[in-house]
Amino acid sequence: MFEYETLRILWWLLLGTLLIGFAVTDGFDLGIAMLLPIIGKRDVERRVMLNTVGPVWEGNQVWFILGGGAIFAAWPFLYAAAFSGFYFAMFLVLASLIVRPVGFTFRSKLDNARWRSFWDWGLAIGGFVPPLIFGVAFGNLFLGTPFQFDEDLRFTYEGSFFGLLRPFALLCGVTAVAMFALHGAAFLTVKTEGEIAARARKVVVIAGAVLLLVFALGGIWLFVGIDGYAIVPAIAHDGPSNPLLKHVVARAGGWKANYIGTPALFLAPAAVFPVVGLAMLSRVQRPVLSFLLTGLASALVIATAGISLFPFLMPSSSHPDSSLTVWDASSSRLTLAIMLVVVIVILPIVLAYTGWVYRVIRGKVTVASVEATSDHSY
Repeated sequence: MFEYETLRILWWLLLGTLLIGFAVTDGFDLGIAMLLPIIGKRDVERRVMLNTVGPVWEGNQVWFILGGGAIFAAWPFLYAAAFSGFYFAMFLVLASLIVRPVGFTFRSKLDNARWRSFWDWGLAIGGFVPPLIFGVAFGNLFLGTPFQFDEDLRFTYEGSFFGLLRPFALLCGVTAVAMFALHGAAFLTVKTEGEIAARARKVVVIAGAVLLLVFALGGIWLFVGIDGYAIVPAIAHDGPSNPLLKHVVARAGGWKANYIGTPALFLAPAAVFPVVGLAMLSRVQRPVLSFLLTGLASALVIATAGISLFPFLMPSSSHPDSSLTVWDASSSRLTLAIMLVVVIVILPIVLAYTGWVYRVIRGKVTVASVEATSDHSY
């Protein structure tokens, strides 16, 4: 149906789409969770916040699962390298995500302030850790991670968890946390009223300003102070999936190459600033627009990372020739083609159902409505 090169590009785009889907959907409920102790001053206010995402937070996590499944099926080398090299980081993400359903389930089982406060902080940590770790992971992709494949394509990771906590990677982690907090606060301006909505509007301004600051700083740092990677000479885009059949070098300004070759790509990072600014300005009079814009900002941030890295998926700092790229880390052509057919059939159904769910639950969650339904609300 498609050439091998085209299928690889399509699956790179689909992987980016799934990551964006996770950030746009699960991003706002993770943001709301991390904001529980900040915006929710009273128990009933925190209950209102939780019930704004009560009907959708489990479904939103499906995008995370789909992303992991897509990496496993379409990019097996990337799956092996990422889930082995970032094992402890992934464990922290999964542990924090496990806390979320437990917190949602058990928080209201006892009418006890200390009990509920314990689970509130558990939910807040469960909302804070995943975006921080994901941001740190993306930062390390730009810096390169120490791994190699031997001649039999056996993978060896030579780093440690604490080795991932480099300054630029931590800055990327702060960027992701600010992005999710902004998206979550914008959702609260749509779904709540009164003091909760007022506090959420303040957080939109603060988180938006932090996001713009760290995004700009990270971009300058990336393009000026961090060496990128390049394949020399260029390899066949329809060749076999073997990471060792190429030569990779680190070079100053390497992450600018795609933008220099196609200047129109600068629109993605440049658009983040007016989009976030407009979201901050429209938070009072047009909260729905503000929420949509924060989702768009999340998509643009992720797109910027993907564009900058392309065609690299996971560069190696210790053995650059072992770096994983779009052209040599994919599954077979037949596998990619079959899965593409499945995606073409299934993804529109998922999107249609998701849209229907959000239409059904439209409207605000109020203190009165939560108190009136205490027997079956969070």
